[in-house]
Amino acid sequence: MLAGMFVLATFAAQAAQAQTLTVLHNFTDSGDEDFPVAGLTMDGAGNFYGTTHGGSGLGVGTVFRLSRGGSGWLLTTLHFFGQGNDGENPESGVILGPDGSLYGTTYYGGGGFGTVYRLRPSPTACASAICPWEETILYSFCSQRYCTDGGNPGLGNLVLDQAGNLYGTTFYGGASNLGVVFELTPSNGGWTESVLWSFSGYAEGENPWSGLIFDSAGNLYGTTSYGGTYGAGTVYELSPSASGWTEQTLASSDFPSAHTYGGVVMDGQGNLFGTSGVEYGSAPGGVFELTPSNGSWTFNVLYAFPSGPGPCDTPTLDASGNVYGTSSGSGLYDDGEVFKLTPSNGGWTYTSVSFDGSNGASPLGSVVLDAAGNIYGTANLGGTGNFGTVWEITP
Repeated sequence: MLAGMFVLATFAAQAAQAQTLTVLHNFTDSGDEDFPVAGLTMDGAGNFYGTTHGGSGLGVGTVFRLSRGGSGWLLTTLHFFGQGNDGENPESGVILGPDGSLYGTTYYGGGGFGTVYRLRPSPTACASAICPWEETILYSFCSQRYCTDGGNPGLGNLVLDQAGNLYGTTFYGGASNLGVVFELTPSNGGWTESVLWSFSGYAEGENPWSGLIFDSAGNLYGTTSYGGTYGAGTVYELSPSASGWTEQTLASSDFPSAHTYGGVVMDGQGNLFGTSGVEYGSAPGGVFELTPSNGSWTFNVLYAFPSGPGPCDTPTLDASGNVYGTSSGSGLYDDGEVFKLTPSNGGWTYTSVSFDGSNGASPLGSVVLDAAGNIYGTANLGGTGNFGTVWEITP
């Protein structure tokens, strides 16, 4: 089935790298932050926010801001994880709230299996040049492995609705310990967690690693990394109703031995785009599109990578319908690449920029584009000391 769908797309050979990849920041172990997993979030002033899985002296992660300073870039650590019942080892990035707060999750910590946190600038004047932001733990997941509220939120970012509620997923926990979709609602100065859906496995899917998106009708879309018809994960929709939320499995991933770790993104016509791959290993995976038709969805392969491990996070769309993302172990030097798929004569043209280790390696997170079309992201490894980088690709 995969081979039959593969001919739907047309591909160009890997293009000569006319674009320029520049390292904006090299993470170093001595700098107390290293190994970024997720991509970046950009604010209206062009500052970038992100997380590192390691660092903080305790090796359990940080939240950072990268901003222009003079002719270069200045990294400021906004929070060091690991103090008391704080979270540990964030896999996800952060999102910006309307008041300038940052929201994110950690895979471990909080006295249990992960947290949801908020960071705000200090309300009082700070005497030092570098001022940490104030952290509030909004929710700590259960301290036992098999808990119905969920456990171990993964790579996917949170999503915030207009009422100020937060939505996310956990890899474990729930009724079958196969992951949940949860909502956090502000209530009386605190936050109340509700499980919107517990995954049961098999055809429905299991173990969501990605985040969620809303459509204009208030439905949620996401992926599971395992389960489904081929065991490689599913794409699902959650719809609200008077009696709760209803789950519909839209499609099963058709990439053999790869998994849908990344989430999906929707274009203006209601089509969903996603990726399949593995964090480490040989299964290459690829990029797919789901198109709605008469109440069902068609799974189309846009590009299948010739070598692994392939992409791990949600693709990014621009206004022209181009699809961008990262692949962690492909490229000219097997250190990963940033790819672009361009619609062309009914198919898709593939181009990429490869990492070579010195400028980064093994990119795992999504990319973000600025108004000029420059591409930004992180690499989990490579750079000075092999602790990862923040990079920019310019035309």
